[in-house]
Amino acid sequence: MTPLPLALACIWLGMVLAISIEAPLKFRAPGITLPLGLGIGRLVFRALNSAEIVLAAATAITFAVAPRPVAATVLLIALAVTLAVQVTVLRPRLEARAAVIIAGETPPKSRTHLVYIALEGVKVLMLVTFAIILL
Repeated sequence: MTPLPLALACIWLGMVLAISIEAPLKFRAPGITLPLGLGIGRLVFRALNSAEIVLAAATAITFAVAPRPVAATVLLIALAVTLAVQVTVLRPRLEARAAVIIAGETPPKSRTHLVYIALEGVKVLMLVTFAIILL
């Protein structure tokens, strides 16, 4: 078995962890206002999700080349579905909410951010499990 899927999973995991740590910290930096932090966050998560899509696709391609454990295949599918929900359902809602805040308005309460955070946590656990299986 080629080590490429494991390497891709570790890169993906590192990126998700790094951005998950960065996201709340930026709001503690001197001079960062809520609208500025949200603007930065929109750019960062758009870039992260784009990189994740590339990593998921590259991992899927490596799975097509050589046989893999069924559990790893199931996890890869679950990771792809989780990412798809974040990118197509949650992130557009979060971006719209951020745009309202950046415009100086107050949006209604929403739990979308908490759902996104929960899925990030699930994604981290799936990536760790995926890497362990591939070891």
